Amino acid sequence: MTHHKLPEVEKRLARIEGHVKGIRKMIDDGKSYPEIVQQITAVRAALDGAIGVIIEDLVEGINQAPHGKRRQATTELKDAVSKIL
Repeated sequence: MTHHKLPEVEKRLARIEGHVKGIRKMIDDGKSYPEIVQQITAVRAALDGAIGVIIEDLVEGINQAPHGKRRQATTELKDAVSKIL
């Protein structure tokens, strides 16, 4: 299976990491809970976006896999989706 979208996933995770550090600073600075929850919600959406990129990569991997490897690629996609649900 290819991981051609891995650089995009890594970039998204780095941004998420920075965002989480920002939330920790908000807590240290005494920001209100509604402000903190808003930022946590943004991180959750960003994580969902990263998952979406991974799922896209898995689907594309099935389409590009040689016939003999499609079953394995399909299993990987099913496993990933089952973790989301």
